[in-house]
Amino acid sequence: RGTLENNKKLALISKELVTLRDDVELPISIDDLSFKPLDINKLINFLDDMEFSRIKKQIISKYGIKNTSLEVKLEASKNKKEKIINPKRESISKRNYQLVTNIKLLEDWIKLVTRKGFVAIDCETDSLSAVEAKIVGFSMSLENSRSCYIPLAHKSLNNEKIEQIRIEDFIRVIKPIMEDQSIIKIGQNLKYDLIVLKKIGISCENLDDTMLMSYVLSAGNHGHGLDELSIKYLGHESIKFSDVTKIEKKKVTFDFVPLDKALNYAAEDSDITLRLWEILRNKLINEKLYFFYFYIEKPLIKVITEMEISGIKIDIDNLKDLSEKFKKKIIEIEESIFLISKEKFNVGSPKQLGEILFQKLSLPNGKKGKSGNYQTDVSVLEKLKNEKIPIAGKILEWRQFNKLLTTYCEGLIARENLLTSRIHTSFGMASTNTGRLSSNAPNLQNIPIKTQEGKEIRRAFVADIGYKIVSIDYSQIELRILAHVAKIQSLQDGFRKNHDIHSLTAMDVFQVDKESVTEELRRKAKTINFGIIYGISPFGLANQLDISNTEAKDYIDKYFNKYPGIRKYMTETVENCKENGFVKTPFGRKISIPLINDKIVARRNFAERSAINAPIQGGAADMIKRSMIKVSNYLEKEKLKTKMLLQVHDELIFEIPENEISFVPKKIAKIMENASEPILSLSVPLKADIGIGLSWADAH
Repeated sequence: RGTLENNKKLALISKELVTLRDDVELPISIDDLSFKPLDINKLINFLDDMEFSRIKKQIISKYGIKNTSLEVKLEASKNKKEKIINPKRESISKRNYQLVTNIKLLEDWIKLVTRKGFVAIDCETDSLSAVEAKIVGFSMSLENSRSCYIPLAHKSLNNEKIEQIRIEDFIRVIKPIMEDQSIIKIGQNLKYDLIVLKKIGISCENLDDTMLMSYVLSAGNHGHGLDELSIKYLGHESIKFSDVTKIEKKKVTFDFVPLDKALNYAAEDSDITLRLWEILRNKLINEKLYFFYFYIEKPLIKVITEMEISGIKIDIDNLKDLSEKFKKKIIEIEESIFLISKEKFNVGSPKQLGEILFQKLSLPNGKKGKSGNYQTDVSVLEKLKNEKIPIAGKILEWRQFNKLLTTYCEGLIARENLLTSRIHTSFGMASTNTGRLSSNAPNLQNIPIKTQEGKEIRRAFVADIGYKIVSIDYSQIELRILAHVAKIQSLQDGFRKNHDIHSLTAMDVFQVDKESVTEELRRKAKTINFGIIYGISPFGLANQLDISNTEAKDYIDKYFNKYPGIRKYMTETVENCKENGFVKTPFGRKISIPLINDKIVARRNFAERSAINAPIQGGAADMIKRSMIKVSNYLEKEKLKTKMLLQVHDELIFEIPENEISFVPKKIAKIMENASEPILSLSVPLKADIGIGLSWADAH
């Protein structure tokens, strides 16, 4: 309203600009445009061939059928379809799939794409890693069951010559439509295809991703892979990748798949993707989620693509030194374990470990799983550790160092890209319920942040020569969003005045004045603050603070007495979720909580905690995504050399040249602090902290 009031003149000018003129002289009269008699039989034949069943029924209903033979044909066709096709299933015929092996045919397809204004695409490659993959073929779909496959780099196991289009010719012909802003490029997990195409010099503009569309509609309800979506929305079971890449019981890469099999598999993928796009686009509009998809998920595709291509530089020698250090530490821990158990065994074997703990040492809490072996997972060992049993703590420590060695030292060394000398993680854009990105192959989001060993691993992530690593992260973002959604005035005031929220909580819960808040009390208050967000129980808080359940319950009660708005928010959120089956973030992200009304108490309680936390964690995820989009736009607009490399929950990692270090970090922090606008006006200010160094560890 304020925008309209302040820009009244502009609004009126805009209205005049878009108002159609009805006094312009036309080259033909209105009478010349009047409705001409239809050849009904010809129209119905056409609609039947195109499978436009609904329109065909409307035409027949309105005009009837003049030709008896046509009526018989339609009835026979109808009966045949009813017998063969389940009404809930969508008919996917492969007879119109076309193998494109010459440039003339490809150019014809490009003309059709240009006329149509949209096309579903899919790249076939020789690797699951987009950064390492080489393109093997490319498929397109223009309408239901009208798809093609363009082989580019197929090979024969028998060294036979394969007719296919040269990659140079493919690039020349396909590049203009891929970079054409007026043509929509539709894909499933489109980020992968963009990376593959970028490596051969093709950029893509105007994108839609069916995986992200499904994710926005149904996060928490089901997976968003093409096979699963095909069954859910089309009732069609698609060809499996594992089936086409198996020749005489041997696994092969896609470049060795015969062209007939490759055609059916690849063209079907594009065909299904296009059909899903038509369904999901309408669902997004009908469920009022298209705005969210358009402004938060869709723009992120290109941002993540660039991040994955950039990767981050690692110091291999540093990691090798750490490996040796961790190996020695693991041996030391093993010796202390063997001293307690009075027997050497494979600490990494759950079977042997269970026998030592619960048979030889007769420790409590021993339970056998379905395999007949004792359970030795983290929860069992933590329980033993809390009961002051030394060997449990040692085993947990051994597991921690073993993971650091195998996953983050040896694992990172093995993942180094030999062409770029960098690590290229893959960000999962539709793999969490709350909207958070995940990091895979390798996972760079789970490196321990509080331990010295975690810091040492981060020290191996370094800046290139002439650059610095810059970390910019949101300060207490989830608490700020909680203060906003729960409308907690005292917390909002605290954030506005830039007070230390954990110290304020310590004063309120432990009933001490400001001067009496010690580091220990602040640490406990911090645990309570973040524990409340995750629906922590007195038992859980007691374990974390090493206090009694009674004392923990007293702390939680005092917390809720001080901040009654939080309990009100929790109660109302759970009640609404039970009624609707989902919750929403402040930005409008829909998160389904399927077990919220489950009859099993443990599952229902877990679902209730998830419902309370999801809007907060999801809101933080939305905020960092908006930041990534806005920061990327800023870097592109200003033509800066700064690169966004990683996103780790509430933190963004950049590689910034030294000549930009004086102004870019401050500008990015400012953008992040105002990222919610104009979509959402928060009742609390956001704060982004900046760290700069030669390595990731130094930037913290």
